[in-house]
Amino acid sequence: MFKKIETNQAPKAIGPYSQGVEVGNFLFLSGQIPVNPETNEVVEKDIVAQTNQVMKNISAILESEGLTLNNVVKTTIFLADMEQFATVNEEYAKHLGDHRPARSTIEVSRLPKDVLIEIEVIAARA
Repeated sequence: MFKKIETNQAPKAIGPYSQGVEVGNFLFLSGQIPVNPETNEVVEKDIVAQTNQVMKNISAILESEGLTLNNVVKTTIFLADMEQFATVNEEYAKHLGDHRPARSTIEVSRLPKDVLIEIEVIAARA
């Protein structure tokens, strides 16, 4: 069964997609960018602030479904500048603690709203 995931605690989808979908025991979250859901604005143009906002948005979507970051099995990180890789790793690890899902990191030429980072997630119900 296919279930659409939607919460006001994370930015609304800005196109013909949803924040995520649940299929069986898996949740597939759309890429999250550093938009504050209260203001609908991109947070300051700083990789630390943007990474933290993205992780907050991901956590909010997972929490709306009774899950946490510990349920994440795979992430894909899209960076505007691979020179920010070490800084992103540091902030990302703060949110995950000892949990280490599989991950890919890719540098891209441009992201929506000219943000510095976007992260998409696959999570599983235990």
